Parts: sequence; structure tokens; C-alpha cells
Amino acid sequence: MRPPHPRVIGLSEGISKVKVRFIIEGIGQAEGELIRYLAPRTVDAVVRALPVEGYASTWLEEVYFEIPVRLGSEKAVKTVEKGTIAYWPAGHAICIFYGSSQPVEPVNPMGRITSGLELFARVRAGTKIRLVKAP
Repeated sequence: MRPPHPRVIGLSEGISKVKVRFIIEGIGQAEGELIRYLAPRTVDAVVRALPVEGYASTWLEEVYFEIPVRLGSEKAVKTVEKGTIAYWPAGHAICIFYGSSQPVEPVNPMGRITSGLELFARVRAGTKIRLVKAP
């Protein structure tokens, strides 16, 4: 009998979390991590699509940008914590919640910002954001 795959039993940090970097044009860089158990299909699809970039839209204390990934709801939630990285199925977008505002529609939680969260407060509509795997 073969042992279970590490992804199934969650033994490997490298398999369960993916470090990412948001490069915000004219503002700086923020670091984050995508956590597979939060929404495995969503995280896997986004990681496969990296690098992605788009132009920011803002809503209250949220920044979001459309990416070329089309997915439905997966473990979608209506409330998030400050620093949450999520995928918005209806808008085909990555969302970063940098304050206390909440999503208008349910989002698939994917991870969290680990440094540079304050940079998102300076983002304006139309700012280019690039999401890449961190080294």
C-alpha cells in the first residue's frame, strides 16, 4: 500500500502554501501567501495562471483586478478579515481587503497579505498590479 500524497495529508509547507508578490506600479511591493486548503481548485488555477496583471478597481477598503481565470464559487464566504486575498467569481478578479470593508458578493478566500498591506490604501483606479510567485 502506497502512502497518501503529501497534498492530501498536508505535510508539506511548500505544497500547502504558495508565496506570492503583488507589484503595484508606482507604489511598491506587497507579499502574501495563497493557502490551498482555503479553496484548492481556485488556488491551483490562479497559481497555474501566474504571472497575471490587471488594472485596479477600488471599492471602500478593497482593491480588485480582473485576471484570466474563470471559476465558480468554492468555499465562498460573505465576510473576510483584514488582509484577506480572495477570488471574486462574478468579476473574475483577485480581491485584496486592506480594511474593514466586506465583499458585496461572496468570494473564494485564497490567502492573506503577509507584508505591505498598507500599500493597497494608496492604490487608485487604473493602477497596474502584477501578481507573481515570490522567489
